[in-house]
Amino acid sequence: MTRSRIPSLDGLRAVAIAFVLLGHLRGTRGFPDSDLEYWLGNYSNLGVLVFFVISGYLITTLLIQEQANTGRISLRLFYARRAIRIFPAYYAFLAVVVAASALEWIQLHRFDLITAATYTVNYYADRSWYVGHLWSLAVEEQFYLLWPLTLKLLGIRRGMWVAAAMFVASPITVGAMRVLIKSDLRDLPIFPAVAGGLAVGCLLAGFRPWLWTQRWYLWLLDSYLMLTLPAVIILLNRTRSSTVGAVFGEPIIYVCIALTMDSCIRNYGNAIGRALNSRPLVMIGVLSYSIYLWQQLFLNRYSSSPWAEFPVNIFAAMAVACVSYFAFEQPLMKLRTRFKAVHKSAKEDAGGR
Repeated sequence: MTRSRIPSLDGLRAVAIAFVLLGHLRGTRGFPDSDLEYWLGNYSNLGVLVFFVISGYLITTLLIQEQANTGRISLRLFYARRAIRIFPAYYAFLAVVVAASALEWIQLHRFDLITAATYTVNYYADRSWYVGHLWSLAVEEQFYLLWPLTLKLLGIRRGMWVAAAMFVASPITVGAMRVLIKSDLRDLPIFPAVAGGLAVGCLLAGFRPWLWTQRWYLWLLDSYLMLTLPAVIILLNRTRSSTVGAVFGEPIIYVCIALTMDSCIRNYGNAIGRALNSRPLVMIGVLSYSIYLWQQLFLNRYSSSPWAEFPVNIFAAMAVACVSYFAFEQPLMKLRTRFKAVHKSAKEDAGGR
């Protein structure tokens, strides 16, 4: 654990990507049948919900820190840092997918590529398997675009009201879509419908300084009650396929994920915290974006390719993700240091010379 990384978040990312991988491995040739989906519900999608809460929390924390340190939020610097981290691997993946399609190894439609290239896959119902997972990255990119702008224009305090409105609007949108739409479009992950997890992360980041001064909240984070939250999450996750579960259960899942995350951040020295901050889990968490991008090519239950057969598929996915991160993404990430916000005191020193 380094000072530049928030304790336990990488370990939680590792847990989230493990859920996604298990969900996508299910049904691939050679992977043993199990009753996991019966007991856990849609666990691959549950992993995405964890990613959403983490993203909302982390991005808001960084923006609040920038506001405190520099006196403002620089959209230019924020967007530059996000672009350097996200775009190279993302568009490299798309280039590989386009090449595979041109060679007729896989089948893609024109709108697959258009929506993937523009981060609008979450508004396209007929997306193919190979770009289908990009819906969650599209949601996050839309969040990266809108949320910093919201905080810059409205300020942190008013921005929290917007986050609260997002949290309330999410289940209302889901309920309206489930009731009014009778086709597959009823489950389309449009931003207003799935922004609840991001909103909870934002709210936790905004209210955390106050919450951590409250004895009742610290008692809750340190109590054995926190050990029951994963069970609550799993039980509610099993109901999300129903309209009632999606509307009323999913917001509770978001809150439980946020509380679990905050407890793990605070108690990083206990047994669970030490496990989440162990080197293997931290490394998987660091690689989680790369793994998420590339696994879709190999963890494909519809493919007859030998590369899609377990356990070859999981090893191939992890190997390609490692190459992507260490040979391509990590060297480019060094460019982000050119787009760091200048601390307020440093600006004052420079102005006084």
